[in-house]
Amino acid sequence: MESLNESMSKALSKKEVKLVASSGAGSSGGGGASTCAVVDEYSQKKYFVKSAAGPKGSRMLHAEYLGVREMANSNTIRVPEPICFDEYVDAGGNIRAFVIFEFLEFTRMGKSTDSEYELGKKLAQMHRTFSPNNNQYGFICDNTIGATPQPNTWMDSWEDFWLGHMLKLTGDVGYDKATIDKLKQKTRELISHNPEPSLIHGDLWGGNKGYFIDNKTNDATPVIFDPATYYGDREADTAMTYVFGGFGQKFYEGYNDEWPLPDGHEQRKTVYNLYHILNHQVLFGGGYRSQARSMIQEIMRY
Repeated sequence: MESLNESMSKALSKKEVKLVASSGAGSSGGGGASTCAVVDEYSQKKYFVKSAAGPKGSRMLHAEYLGVREMANSNTIRVPEPICFDEYVDAGGNIRAFVIFEFLEFTRMGKSTDSEYELGKKLAQMHRTFSPNNNQYGFICDNTIGATPQPNTWMDSWEDFWLGHMLKLTGDVGYDKATIDKLKQKTRELISHNPEPSLIHGDLWGGNKGYFIDNKTNDATPVIFDPATYYGDREADTAMTYVFGGFGQKFYEGYNDEWPLPDGHEQRKTVYNLYHILNHQVLFGGGYRSQARSMIQEIMRY
């Protein structure tokens, strides 16, 4: 805890911080980070900590810290406040990294469906935060989608960004090069609508959103977390909300009331979600291979 105390003290500009374990230890997602809740004995304030070993784990957590900070700076949708990122060398001479976030007590959706509507509305507002890098697509660092590396080199063309970075996984579903080349050409045609490079969460399935009780309103406030942030087509976020469910009709009403999706988004939804199914095939295997092949066949029919 000594390294966490020092980093927290610097980040919060406090002379003394004494963190002790609280509750909530476990593992988090496909990235392999360990998690725990800690409390400062002096202020009795609770925090959420992620830690990981080695240079790879350090890069993963630093990228998550930067991604959550980027979303927080948009002043739109609520995210856990990122407090600090740091790394240290443990007793065995190994690098360990950690990131500390505000701790939020999650609850059910709320007293009404307004909180789900608000989730959609606030996400659309975040999507109106556009690329700070000459209107390019990408991010200030590479990150991960689960445990899979996700390169985010700044690029002028959305088609080139998506094809060069996101469809690199198509070789894992058993198609030959000629078929993959046809898929890439079809994909290029379908996503050539020149979307604005919006700030997106990047991994917005149902498990990466929640609600917490806001003490000011005494109702549930929507929050998103565990991102794979970059600047890209906002439809990549809205598309992923359909992959595993967990988002109700009020969410989509809130989003479209704030910023309606353009024509063609239904076809592009399949294109964008193919990336996540391919990634799950890489991470978990199982039936994702056949699902990916079915989606590829559907895209080719458009």
